[in-house]
Amino acid sequence: MSQEIYERGLEIRKSVLGKEFVENSIASADDFNLPMQQLTTEYCWGYVWGREGLPKKTRSMLNLAMLSALNRPHELKMHLKGALKNGVTKEEIREILLQVAIYCGIPAGVDSFRIAREVFKEVEAGKPDN
Repeated sequence: MSQEIYERGLEIRKSVLGKEFVENSIASADDFNLPMQQLTTEYCWGYVWGREGLPKKTRSMLNLAMLSALNRPHELKMHLKGALKNGVTKEEIREILLQVAIYCGIPAGVDSFRIAREVFKEVEAGKPDN
């Protein structure tokens, strides 16, 4: 593992998902899932999110569409919060989820809208990250 890429990934991951959430995920990892935490931090966050080809806002928008399409509600919830931090507006999220509904199916769109509304309420109530 490249320590430089890992550290860059850790910084980006914390900035998008929240410092407390990321630190807790790594601290609570055991021998079984620690390698997954390391892989995610280095390759997902350090190598891909750390590239300059797309801004964080665009990466967040792509993630919302893909996670909705893949029916990954837990990850969608985390990335909705991250998208808001990265400057994606509620209106843009609505448009992304409408696009999901058309191209991935109404059930995917309905679920994604439901999760987004939950996240908006949590964020507006000042609940901690993820």
